[in-house]
Amino acid sequence: MKFTLSKTLLYLVVCVICFSCNSQKKVAEKKPNILWIVAEDLSPFMGCYGDSINAGHTPVIDKLASEGVLFKRAYASAPVCSAARSAFITGVMQTTTGTHNHRSSRFTDDSIVPQDLRILLPKDMKTIPELMKDAGYFTFNSGKDDYNFHYDRRALYDVGTKENYKAGMNGWQGNHAIDYMTVKNYVWSSRPDKSQPWFGQVQIMGGKKDAKYVREGEKLEPNDVPLPPYFPNIPSQREAWTTHYNANRGSDVTVENILKQLEADGELENTIIFFFSDHGSPTSLRHKQFCYEGGLLVPLMIKGNHPALKAGVVRNDLVSLLDVSATTLAMGGAVMPKYLDGKDLFVKDFKESKYVIGARDRCDYTIDRIRTVVSKDFRYIKNFFPERPMMQAGYRDNKPIVKDLKKAHEEGKLTPYQEKHWFGVRPVEELYDLKADPDEMNNLAENPEFSKVLLEHRTVLENWIKDTDDKGQYPEDAAQLEATFNLWKDRPRFKNAKVNPEYDQFR
Repeated sequence: MKFTLSKTLLYLVVCVICFSCNSQKKVAEKKPNILWIVAEDLSPFMGCYGDSINAGHTPVIDKLASEGVLFKRAYASAPVCSAARSAFITGVMQTTTGTHNHRSSRFTDDSIVPQDLRILLPKDMKTIPELMKDAGYFTFNSGKDDYNFHYDRRALYDVGTKENYKAGMNGWQGNHAIDYMTVKNYVWSSRPDKSQPWFGQVQIMGGKKDAKYVREGEKLEPNDVPLPPYFPNIPSQREAWTTHYNANRGSDVTVENILKQLEADGELENTIIFFFSDHGSPTSLRHKQFCYEGGLLVPLMIKGNHPALKAGVVRNDLVSLLDVSATTLAMGGAVMPKYLDGKDLFVKDFKESKYVIGARDRCDYTIDRIRTVVSKDFRYIKNFFPERPMMQAGYRDNKPIVKDLKKAHEEGKLTPYQEKHWFGVRPVEELYDLKADPDEMNNLAENPEFSKVLLEHRTVLENWIKDTDDKGQYPEDAAQLEATFNLWKDRPRFKNAKVNPEYDQFR
């Protein structure tokens, strides 16, 4: 009897140990949720980025940064929505996949894209959501896709808001984000199996409309924010510049609401959060759609329960949003295809990038081609159409910032720099010392003291164009160009503007 009891006890102990080990194994194997909070058009005018005006007025975002890893030099691959989004949703430069022209592979809203207008990804290429699905994740997107390739939204996302999911069945979601503050469907809660990990994208209006959410008593007035010297000191420019500072304050409120909802739903603890923007400010000319720091430098911070995410870490190395794609796959235990251009930011043998490439091509109907290389201390820009001025016809032509700038030009009220910069022939090459000249106004490309630096960056770009077969070096497909013409031809700002000669063949 004594022997039997001891044997029973031993059996029970072994069972308890086995059960405990299995439980610990299951906990260890539990994958984290991964959330991308993607702000539209938001430059990092935030306290955590050292901005003195918004210091103390972006507390939620600042806290998110302090509790995770903050990247001070993260760059979009393009300074416009659809090209940048096409890149980070695939993890591949838009110039490699042929998705570099803004709003291509498009047709009229809610219409199936005709066969001859479809831009297709290579057969062996999957988007980040599809790869995460393959890794066992439930996937969703609360708003904007804006990808320049043909796809079935249902293949990428298990669910989305009703407004965009139906449209996505036709091959693309549409141009506009849904205002997150008005969305009551918190899509992470809609997955049938609550134990399944999820990968989601929550889109916020950022620089476009989040200025309306500024906390009471914290709204900045136009004269509260000094204007960069490349803008004329006129009311519309001051208002536009200030609006973007307010947009950062408003985005802080939007992010706060998302985090509160995650916590209320019991999802916050096991969720890794990436907060970033697709590109820079839309309210300021020279930023969105252009390859200066204002168009490409974006906020990026990552927080969550992961061994690599140490609180309070600040990184100053050069980072691309393509690295966000790769890091997401790595953290989710998904397959990381060899074609990825980005890299896992937390891999053990991580090596800092020496350069980050950016590219701008056709934006709406405005045809241009700009390439840029940013390094630790310098930004190099190559303008392939220098004869087309900064103020060539564009989608913002009816906005006060454009009308008033043109009026100041006509009245001779611009400074010599502003006159040349906005209305003159652009230099073929630009080179800026980012530390000595953060406004990027002193072009060093013709300064013999910087000839070696110029040659270094020029060579990097030339090799990159060749090695990646940059699709921007080839004329846009005639069918795509004609589709763009047809989308804009009846709009007054297109009909009455002097537009690019590439459209003459369709007139």
